[in-house]
Formats: sequence, structure tokens, C-alpha cells
Amino acid sequence: MKYGIALFPPKNIQDFANSYRKRYDSHYALIPPHVTLKSPFDADDQEVKTIVKELRKIAAETDLIPLKITKFSSFYPVNNVIYLKIEPNETLERLHKQLYSGIFTDKPEYVFVPHITIGRDLSNAEYADVYGQLKMQTVHFEETVDRFHLLYQLENGSWTVYETFRVGKEQE
Repeated sequence: MKYGIALFPPKNIQDFANSYRKRYDSHYALIPPHVTLKSPFDADDQEVKTIVKELRKIAAETDLIPLKITKFSSFYPVNNVIYLKIEPNETLERLHKQLYSGIFTDKPEYVFVPHITIGRDLSNAEYADVYGQLKMQTVHFEETVDRFHLLYQLENGSWTVYETFRVGKEQE
């Protein structure tokens, strides 16, 4: 089965992202607004048990996760993806690094750029028009997240939560 690891931003950020995603993101119906911490990977039932144990350990060692969103940005010219840029921070960087080390032997396909996708699969003309408008807007959110999620993909391509991991240091 295919799994992934993500965190979901607070509702106010999700609502803001969805106001754009419903029009510009072809994956709108498949998954809520999220920050991908680990790209999709395959695992069997036994491997998932080991992964869940490891994720519990990682969560217990992780601080609250700050999210500071400062602007719209883009992965152009690599692809026509428009996203909400999350300022990199030590907690997010460390969490991402842990999800690609230890029992997680795969390597990330791309450099980690924390973001929430709001548009994808746009034609060149649509991308230029939409991004041209969005990049002039002021965006500012500062929130914290206290959990991340192991997700799995259903047959219809949508993603659902397999297990939630509350980050632990503040709970002691």
C-alpha cells in the first residue's frame, strides 16, 4: 500500500488555501491542504507496524511545529505549481531529515521546501495569469501545529489518515 507523512495546518490556513485550491488544484478532492513531510512510499502491513513505532518515537522528541506563511510562490520553471511558502525553521527541517534517515532508507526526490500547494497541472497561460495576480498579494499567517499524520492512499487516489502523532515535548 502507498503511504505518506504530512501535517495539516490549522483550519484558518486550510480555509484560505482551499479558497484557491478548489479552482486551481487538481488534487483538491483527494487530500486537504497539507505540508508533505515525506513523499509517498510503499510499505506492507509488517513494515507499517515498524514505521508507526518509529514515528511515535520521533513525535515524542519533536517540539511544537511553527508555521509562518509569508507569500505565494512557485516551482516554475520545474513545474507550474503555485504554493503558499512556509518559512523554513529548525523543527520542520529536523523532522523532515528524520523521516529520511534511520529505518527510512529512501532519499528525498527534491530539496525540502516547506509549502502548501494551491495550484497544479495548470497550463502555461493559466499559470502565468494566476501566479501573476497572487504574487502581488500580502499573505501572513503564524501558527503552530501539534501533530503530524501517517496517511495511506485509497483506490480512488484520495488520502486518509492511518494514524496521528502528537508532538511530545510540550506534553511532559
